[in-house]
Amino acid sequence: MPSEKVLELKKKAVAELTDSLTNSAAGVIVDYKGITVADDTKLRKELREAGVKYTVVKNTLLGLAAKGAGLDELTNVLEGTTAIAVSPEDQTAAARILQKYADASKGKFTIKSGYLDGKVIGTDMIESLAKLPSRDILLATVCNAFNAPISAFARVIQAIVDKGGAPAEEAPAEEAAPAAEEAAPAETAPVEEAPAAPAEEAAPAEEPAAPAEEAPAAEEAPAETPAE
Repeated sequence: MPSEKVLELKKKAVAELTDSLTNSAAGVIVDYKGITVADDTKLRKELREAGVKYTVVKNTLLGLAAKGAGLDELTNVLEGTTAIAVSPEDQTAAARILQKYADASKGKFTIKSGYLDGKVIGTDMIESLAKLPSRDILLATVCNAFNAPISAFARVIQAIVDKGGAPAEEAPAEEAAPAAEEAAPAETAPVEEAPAAPAEEAAPAEEPAAPAEEAPAAEEAPAETPAE
């Protein structure tokens, strides 16, 4: 009979597995009996870099954890050697990497079952997930779809500013100022020339007075001749 310490360790392991199943986006269960040590090391490294936790587990412990997480159907495949790959956020990472190794092993490394967003899925669904791009690529594609119109809109706005935007509207206001300054001299010029014109016309009016003074002198000259 297991000691109390062993039972506590098993309970802790089941609790951790249950929490991992409950709080993950997806998971894949495999039979790893035919994988080599070199391939196993390479597989673990690739899964780790993709943010996937890979663990070799006992079927009894995983069965208890699956029931605790509401994934009872997973217990139907828990026989032989078992490992589980759990992805906290990426729904496709575990399926994509493990399916690649399963295809390359030719039956020595097989996929048993899995789950997606709290629901048990079969091997057909796992193969479909494996064909999808990674979560980062999917997010980048979605962002590009949203950013493309925004970039085009920004280019249009910049073109409007360069060709007919605010700087172009300020130019007429600056040109209007010189026009107003040129108009001012045109109004003041007639005011200065107006008094000069009458002064020049007044000079000829004084010339007829000179002949009027010479007329009496011409009449006095004949009066002296008869006296002799």
